[in-house]
Amino acid sequence: MKYLILGNGPTGVIAAETLRKTDPAGEIVLAGGEPEPPYSRMAIPYLLQGEIDEAGTYLRKSADHFAKLGITQRAGRAVALDTERRSVLFQDGGRETYDRLLLATGSHPVRPPIPGIDLPQVHTCWTLEDARAIAALARRNSRVVQLGAGFIGCIIMEALAARGVSLAVVEMGDRMVPRMMTAKAGAMIREWVETKGIAVRTQAGVERIDAGDDAPLRVKLTTGEVLSADLLIVAAGVAPNVGFLEATPVRVDKGVRVNERMETSVPGIYAAGDVAEAPDLFSGAPMVSAIQPNAADQARVAALNMAGGQVKLPGVLAINVLDTLGLISTSFGQWWGGAEADGVERVDPDHYRYLSLQFQEDVLIGATAVGLTQHVGVLRGLIQNRTRLGYWKLVLKDAPLRFPEAYLACSQQPTALRH
Repeated sequence: MKYLILGNGPTGVIAAETLRKTDPAGEIVLAGGEPEPPYSRMAIPYLLQGEIDEAGTYLRKSADHFAKLGITQRAGRAVALDTERRSVLFQDGGRETYDRLLLATGSHPVRPPIPGIDLPQVHTCWTLEDARAIAALARRNSRVVQLGAGFIGCIIMEALAARGVSLAVVEMGDRMVPRMMTAKAGAMIREWVETKGIAVRTQAGVERIDAGDDAPLRVKLTTGEVLSADLLIVAAGVAPNVGFLEATPVRVDKGVRVNERMETSVPGIYAAGDVAEAPDLFSGAPMVSAIQPNAADQARVAALNMAGGQVKLPGVLAINVLDTLGLISTSFGQWWGGAEADGVERVDPDHYRYLSLQFQEDVLIGATAVGLTQHVGVLRGLIQNRTRLGYWKLVLKDAPLRFPEAYLACSQQPTALRH
């Protein structure tokens, strides 16, 4: 059996290692589109902060790790897939055949169609090559404009702040991290960031970027304001790498559609990680969740099934944990609630503490927290296990901070203490 894995990020690496444990004799080829060894994009901010060197981003520390496992590494980016012949064409003109194929190609940063976005001082922050370019320009007191204050944008923002730049963040949404935080939570994070000396503009975009006289860049916002900058970083979101699947029968919507076994619409082809659109834990509706915990779970499920197993993913759960200049925020599940949700919200702006719980009947389906670190993981447990709260829902509606007690009562001793 020959297994071909496209993508050597965390998803591809975990899948390859799982395949080797499951099938000691199978041929495994792990293909990556960048010249560096497999590395973690989430480690790039630590590289920019000077906490690690490039080797510190590598997913496996020994140079012969994959060779010892009998996993062949192949450099090259996939450009076409022939599902009938079971072969993949790479950018270098080479081909690779397969018996089972895993699409773990991840995602790429979105570059909005803004005039001037191709100027040399404009960069995304996604690859080690990007990090090298940013490090050369983001020196102490450099003027930096960042487009986007989502999850990835906030991580990049922290790295830039550590480098001592003069930073302005521009976000199209009405708050920071609008796709993982409620309105009040996002506003609280903005206020915290501004106390750290970072300028934040919400409900604003970049209209155009021009070469300037007094600075390399003149960044004109949709509000009419013009910012001078030495560097502009684009952190406007990501999109799955699916271009090579055009003209194939592999179904692609927002991502590559898969079932609970991580199978695509074509037999023998699986997908996992940022590129996959898998069933949501609650609704079963297809969902792209570009976060590493889900990617790791999906990789293992896909690999086990590629090797002949019968394993199902329980469902994708949205999990977001963010450290923004020392302020911890989290959101789990359907944190936004929904039409049938019944929620409670508590705000302590003086201490930067916030909690929102969202229920459907007596089941906790979503939660958002800011400034809370102790026991917050039990919220994920209650949501993921779809725990019936019974009487404890009424308790939490009145005193939501008692969620650790609810977890102990309903998860650990359900018959004795649920009332």
